[in-house]
Formats: sequence, C-alpha cells, structure tokens
Amino acid sequence: MTDTTTSQIIGRHRPTIAHINLAAIRHNIQAELQRAKPGTEMFAVIKANGYGHGLVEMARATLAAGATGLCVAILDEALVLREAGITAPILVLGVTPVTWAQIACEHNIALTVGDQQWLTDAAPMLTGQLRIHLALDTGMGRIGFQKPTELADGLTVLAQYPNKFNFEGIFTHFATADEADHRYFDHQVQRWQAMMAVVPRRPRYVHVSNTATSLWHEACNGNMIRFGVGIYGLNPSGGSLTSPYPLEPALRLTTRLAFVKRLAAGDSVSYGATYTARHDEWIGTLPIGYADGYPRRMQGFYVLVDGQRCEIVGRVCMDQLMVRLPREYPVDALVTLIGEDGAETITMQDIATYAGTIHYEIATNLNMRIQRVYEN
Repeated sequence: MTDTTTSQIIGRHRPTIAHINLAAIRHNIQAELQRAKPGTEMFAVIKANGYGHGLVEMARATLAAGATGLCVAILDEALVLREAGITAPILVLGVTPVTWAQIACEHNIALTVGDQQWLTDAAPMLTGQLRIHLALDTGMGRIGFQKPTELADGLTVLAQYPNKFNFEGIFTHFATADEADHRYFDHQVQRWQAMMAVVPRRPRYVHVSNTATSLWHEACNGNMIRFGVGIYGLNPSGGSLTSPYPLEPALRLTTRLAFVKRLAAGDSVSYGATYTARHDEWIGTLPIGYADGYPRRMQGFYVLVDGQRCEIVGRVCMDQLMVRLPREYPVDALVTLIGEDGAETITMQDIATYAGTIHYEIATNLNMRIQRVYEN
C-alpha cells in the first residue's frame, strides 16, 4: 500500500476557500449521460487532485452522480482511492513502471499498456491477473502502440498469458477534438479503425472519448466515455466551441480582506515597485498568492469586492496580493477571485485568458493549501 502521509498544509485558519458545488458536478455528469447511447458507461477523470477540486471527494461525488468507474494519471492516486474505501473500477491512464504491476494487481487497479515489451516484462512478476487497457497512439504522439503490426504482437503476448492479464479495455486519445477543424480528428479516426481491424475480440471497454470528443463527436463514443474537465463545468475548447448543454462551473474561490490602508500619491506597491499610486487611494491586501496557485502574472487583472471590479496592483506575492479599492472597506470584507458577486462574474477561463494559459492549468494549480469546502 502506498504511503499517503503528507506534510502539505491546508489553510484552515485563513479565509481563503475554494467552494465546490456538488450540485454542479451532478448536473454536468447527468447531462452528459442523458446524451449518451443506452448502455454507455462513464469513467470520471479525477486525476491531479480532481482537477483541483479534491481527489477522494470527486471520486465519491462522481460515482454518486452516475459514473461507473474512475480514471487517474498515476498509480499512487489510485492507491489513495482504494485506501479511502472506494471499490469502483479504476484505470491509471499514464504508463506505470513494470516494477509496480504487482501492486496494481493486488489492489484491482487497471493499468495502461502501450507496448509489447511491457507485457513481456510484467508477466513473470505477476502472481494474479492484472487488468489492462491497451493504449493506441493514433496521432497524439504520447503513449501507445503506433502500428497495427505492433498491436497484433501485443495481442499475441496477451494470448500467451491468459492467467496473467485481463484484457478489459482498449483506447486512444484525440488531439484536436476541441477544435472546429476536423481534419486531424478524422485522420486519427481512420488510424483507430485500421488498428482495431487487427483486434479479433473486442474487450469490455472500448473508449476514445474524452470530454471534448463526447461533446462534439459523440458518434465516436464507443461504449465508455472518459469524462474529465466537463465534470467541473469547464468547456474543453475554452469557449471556441459551444457545449450542447450548459456546463455549470463547480468551483468558486473567495477570500477576505486581511489588511486595508490608505496609500498616498507617489507611494508604490509590492516587489519591484511596479505600481505607483497617482492619487491617494485605498489598498486592500488579500491572503492568497502564487504559492497557492494563483498566477504571479495577474497584475492588472481584478477581483470582485462588493460587486465591483478591483484591480490587482503590484506584483502578486508568494502568499499575498494587493488590490485597489473604490473606497475604504473593513477588514474581513468578502473578496471573490473566481465566481459571481452581484452582477459581475470572474470565470476560470477569464483568469486563464489573462494569464496566457488554459483553465486546466489554473484549476490544477490551486494547491492543497487552499481549504476546500463542499456545498450542496
């Protein structure tokens, strides 16, 4: 069993909180399941601490909402779920070193395999039957069998060790399913079909659909969907494509003013003195910074106080950042960094766009120092 002890501190004694709306999680999963063909299963992708929403909590919430299995990135994430008492099927999407194949076998965890050599090396080590999913590289260029002949060789090894391997799944991953141009997507579909032509018996799970594929190419779903970023109400295209149903964002990030002061004209704020007040103004300090995963490059963006946009002034510090207030507010006044306040809303995509990245990175960078509170 993995060692799950950690020295990671959760900030329970400061007011910076990620509020996770479980009703939104349920809505997003059930809306997708309603669109799927009857009999289609869903494995919820909860890797990277549930995309920043909490690993174990998201496992429980997604299974309760209708998911029939779970996907993680590394074996240790799967072992944490088993330690938490979760018995649902779990697939590790990344390549696990052969050394740890027996541990996965003992805990009934399915591993991804992308080449014949892994199977050959693992077989002598196993004392039971390991559940595996074969990964096919149809154009992602990441992991997996690349040619039909390679896949056929891998299937031959599986046939040689029926007591060592439970061939329960086969899959690929599309690189451009979230783009309007379908040409590369169609190229991958053709390669997938050519690879599958050498598979004489299809396993229980045949899956190609991540969130984007399931939203915009549902005809390709196979009999299982790997539903990931859509669980959390985030559009995988970043908004360039419209979801067939409203995705409800599940995470709201708030804090409170920790310090409020009057800044005189000519005074500067934060490292490098990159902001200097032109007039006397009120400055609020917030107890959150880049060590929490809020990007350092957000100077010039804004937060919401009392339903008003308040500019981030000066460089974001490791543990704090400063904002210009329209007037004096009391210490402990509520501040919204992600979510709604009055008529104003800040989305994770808004932050990502300003930071020059994608909302996946914003979500997964929100680290465990930020307390999670589960609502609804």
